[in-house]
Amino acid sequence: MGMLGLRTRQLRTLLANYKGVNICIADCTRWKSDTPQVYGIAKAKCFQHTSLWKVSKYSPWSWTCSLCINQRSGFGERNARHFVTESGTVRVRFAPSPTGFLHLGGLRTALYNYIFAKKHRGRSILRLEDTDQSRLVAGAAEKIEDMLEWVGIPPDESPRRGGPCGPYQQSQRLQLYQEAAQELVDRGHAYLCFCTAQRLELLKKEALRNKETPRYDNRCRYLTKQQVEDKLAKGLSHVIRFKLVEGAEPFEDMVYGWNKHEVASVEGDPVIIKADGFPTYHLANVVDDHFMEISHVLRGTEWLVSTSKHLLLYKALGWKPPQFGHLPLLLNKDGSKLSKRQGDIFIEQFAKSGHLPEALLDIITNCGSGFAENRMGRKLEELIAEFDVSRIITHSSLLDLTKLPEFNRIHLAQQLEDDIKRQMVVQQLQSHVEEIYHGKLLDHDVLRKEYVENVLLLRKGHINFLKDLVSPSYSYLWVRPSVSRKELQKLSSELDKIGGLVLGLLQSQNIAMPTDVLNKELKNLQEQVKETKYSTMMKLLRLALSGQEQGPSVAEMMISLGPKEVCARIETVLKS
Repeated sequence: MGMLGLRTRQLRTLLANYKGVNICIADCTRWKSDTPQVYGIAKAKCFQHTSLWKVSKYSPWSWTCSLCINQRSGFGERNARHFVTESGTVRVRFAPSPTGFLHLGGLRTALYNYIFAKKHRGRSILRLEDTDQSRLVAGAAEKIEDMLEWVGIPPDESPRRGGPCGPYQQSQRLQLYQEAAQELVDRGHAYLCFCTAQRLELLKKEALRNKETPRYDNRCRYLTKQQVEDKLAKGLSHVIRFKLVEGAEPFEDMVYGWNKHEVASVEGDPVIIKADGFPTYHLANVVDDHFMEISHVLRGTEWLVSTSKHLLLYKALGWKPPQFGHLPLLLNKDGSKLSKRQGDIFIEQFAKSGHLPEALLDIITNCGSGFAENRMGRKLEELIAEFDVSRIITHSSLLDLTKLPEFNRIHLAQQLEDDIKRQMVVQQLQSHVEEIYHGKLLDHDVLRKEYVENVLLLRKGHINFLKDLVSPSYSYLWVRPSVSRKELQKLSSELDKIGGLVLGLLQSQNIAMPTDVLNKELKNLQEQVKETKYSTMMKLLRLALSGQEQGPSVAEMMISLGPKEVCARIETVLKS
């Protein structure tokens, strides 16, 4: 009988038969349990409030102390059980295949695992699933970990960092998979399959011809022990297949809720050990998650249908499975799939092009779910604090990369508001200026910390990328323009008077003027000029100071350059 079909009397009977002590999940304290999970029902007690938890009508495992619910308004009873494990430690893993480099889809999965672990004081593990040796990309394994470190979500355990459950590359754990597969064979849950590639191809063609889904017919499942020994004696190549059985048990996904997939009715027995001795994903991920003590599996929704198959493997091996949560797809804004053929989705490319890691983390969570509200500008610590797995919705997330520059602008401005981070940005800009304008820097005062910092603060909120400040539009900040007196006189015959008025204004001021005050002073100067309009006067000054007809306001230019440099440039033009 299903849980929802149990009547009150039956529930009470089950509660009376099973004893155990659990810590109140909603109170975020440690967890202890020695309760048999028969229908997931037990007598449970909150360590803080000592009141019995009621059995939830939504889930047989969702116990929550009513007092704690009242204290923590909005804490969902349905998702209470998902935040702790019997050992008291949340352990998650990001398990990419180094058959390519880290892209936005992979980063989203890694990030959700990381913030889930950190929110619950757990540990995040990087495991490289490199069993498909024919598709490995040289350098990809190292680059994946490099990029995780660059974006600021380094794993606690990994091939590079080591850890208590290593090694963290599947190609170095083959003995574990062989032992698990042999145990399944010994228990009668798996068998050796000698079918050739030619026979499997014929089965596939026959199914397609009959408009059926191709599947293995489980032929070798029925070989006798003697037949198997004879084939092994002949040295025939073989794989190991897992026996799928009817009666897959339902499981509660942290995102999609209750699920059940009768894989035995639609699939043939899957290969778990290939002919080359390497495991397939189905066996390897189960074995690794068990021995690495993974408590929660957050992975892409493409694995949701396979979870029932994995649970059958756990049951056959006698292991307790982790809790599963499947993340909806991350798609382009037009609904098409993110493709590795898109060169602009790889994290390394974003790093090289000057994007901030904080902007990438922000945009891939902003377009998705898992938070009470979507807002731009969230920092990593805010993502951790605000993340709620129960708020992840099941429909796909649409990623609009045209908004990424805006995200970058916001996070660059945030860095400039932080004293420590601002000094790092100053150093980066100094390096950019030296690299781009090395041969043109006649005055190295433009590399002074105070000057560069002033430029950054004045342009905060106006630039999307730090590299914008070394683009041709901002070249005037670092090199003096080559503008002749004749060019300026085409704009106004009152060049000398305008220049003299500006020089007089700047030389009479003992302190720097803010932008709004300087703008007013410039308008006052224009009133002393007979034939030149204010707009023409601003155009003349902008050309004299930058050599450009467009750009920031003249007042901002003058403040960026400083009175000394502005006077020098105007005097140079007047004397030319």
